[in-house]
Amino acid sequence: MKLVILSGRSGAGKTVALHVLEDLGYYCVDNLPMPLLLQLLQSLENQRELVAVSLDIRNLPDQELAITKLRERIPAGIDAQIYFLDASDDTLMRRYSETRRRHPLSNDGAPLAEAIGQERSLLQPLAQDADHLINTDNLSVYDLANEVRTLLLGEAPNEMMVVFESFGFKHGMPQQADFMFDVRFLANPHWEPELRPFTGKDKPVADFFLQHSSVTRFIDSTERFILNWLPMLERNNRAYLTIAIGCTGGKHRSVYVVEQLTQRFKLHRDGISVRHRELDVD
Repeated sequence: MKLVILSGRSGAGKTVALHVLEDLGYYCVDNLPMPLLLQLLQSLENQRELVAVSLDIRNLPDQELAITKLRERIPAGIDAQIYFLDASDDTLMRRYSETRRRHPLSNDGAPLAEAIGQERSLLQPLAQDADHLINTDNLSVYDLANEVRTLLLGEAPNEMMVVFESFGFKHGMPQQADFMFDVRFLANPHWEPELRPFTGKDKPVADFFLQHSSVTRFIDSTERFILNWLPMLERNNRAYLTIAIGCTGGKHRSVYVVEQLTQRFKLHRDGISVRHRELDVD
């Protein structure tokens, strides 16, 4: 098992980092009380290869936070690394002022500056014991995400997964689509009796569409649109992008368009996936 223990000062970016770990396939537990760490690891043994646990001032023990004994709690054979996110007091003051959130140590009425300083002192042993110390003073959320990926993988992957999905409107629209295109205006093979038993993956239907220039024009323009915006979407640190193509039944037009777009995009990038919702159900 590979274990990432994610900690740091409140407001330094732990939530962003935990989302990155989740996107990379880690089983993530936020705000786990440290006494339960061993129990969690035992319950996940032989079930999860990648585990991440977020620890902060709210769920660490009081007695010197028992931080110096943290590694002793981790069973042998587990590859564990501690990531500590930090920022200057001035940066944290500014971030809390902008978000209007309450610092965890200011619940008893302590001024924000005092709470930030107290937390720095309490977490210092953990910061000193960390394998990776990330200062987020000058990092945007996107820069921080790339920094975490770089440390975990050895490089910052800048190519997200692109999923092309066909569907039928009469069965409902997909809920997770980032872009949705309606191709019900295109010529419909359904009205050709000899083509009705086939799908958009079959040659007779493909030959039918090749006779209609509007189909090729739509595929060309959709490809250009996606290619035009992919770089900006990738800079937004998305893990994947879902592009849904819909026709009436999800059997002919949408399937064909998805197949064509998939073939084109596979020529110049990795990480392309295809899903035919209605055909998969059948």
